[in-house]
Amino acid sequence: MMRELRLFLTAVQFLTRLPVPALKGFAPEWITASARYYPLVGQIVGAVSALVLVLAAKAWGGALPAVLGVLAGILVTGAFHEDGLGDTADGLGGGHDKTSRLAIMKDSRIGTYAALALMLAGALKIAALTQLSTALLLIAGHGAARAAAVIAMAALPYAGDAEAAKYKPVPQGVSAGSVLAALVFAAWPFVAFPLPNIVPALACGAVLALIMALMSRRLIGGVTGDVLGAIEQMFEIGFFLGAVSLWP
Repeated sequence: MMRELRLFLTAVQFLTRLPVPALKGFAPEWITASARYYPLVGQIVGAVSALVLVLAAKAWGGALPAVLGVLAGILVTGAFHEDGLGDTADGLGGGHDKTSRLAIMKDSRIGTYAALALMLAGALKIAALTQLSTALLLIAGHGAARAAAVIAMAALPYAGDAEAAKYKPVPQGVSAGSVLAALVFAAWPFVAFPLPNIVPALACGAVLALIMALMSRRLIGGVTGDVLGAIEQMFEIGFFLGAVSLWP
C-alpha cells in the first residue's frame, strides 16, 4: 500500500506543480512505474479546471469562464503537456529527417509550428468548453487523455536518444498491468454519463490521439516525452469537440 501511495505521489509530482510530501528513497524508475496513476492525476487537474469554470460562470458569461478553466489547468500542470505539443509541432513540422526533428524538439525556442499549434489548441478547447453541457466532462476528459498517453508509452518504442532526453528515465517499459490499471482509473467518471452519449466523445479523442501517434511513428520512429504530451493534448481536444458536437 505504501509503495502504491509513493507511486501516486510520484505521478502527481511529475505531471503537476502541486506540492507533495518528500518522497523518501525516490528512484527515477518510479516515474514509469507510476504511469498507472496518470489518469487519476489528470482527473485532479480536470476537477480544478471544472471548479474554476463553474465558479467563474456565476460571475461572468460568454467565453471568460472557459478561458479561466483552461488557464487553471495550465497553471496546475505548469503547461507540461502544452510544452510537449509545441515542441512536437515544431519538430515534426520543421524537420526534414528523424535526426533534425528530434533536435528541433530539444530546442527550447518556440517556432512557427509550435505557436500555431498552441494557439489553435487553446482556441479549440476554449470554444468547446464554452458549450460544454456539464463541467464533469472536464474530469472525465482529462483522465482519459492521460490514459491515451500511457497506452502510447506501452505501444510505441522510444524514438530519441535516452542519454540526451529532457526527462529521465525515458518513457518506456510500461507494463500491461499498468496500462490496464490506467484504463480502469480513467473509466470510473464515465459511469455518470449515458454510454451512447459518451462514446462519440471518446472516439473523437482516440482518433486525434491515434493520428498524432501514427505521425510520430512514421516521422521519428516512435514517441518521446514531448510526443506523449502532444498525444494527451490531441485527445483532450478531440474529446471536448466530440462532447459538444454530439451531446444532446
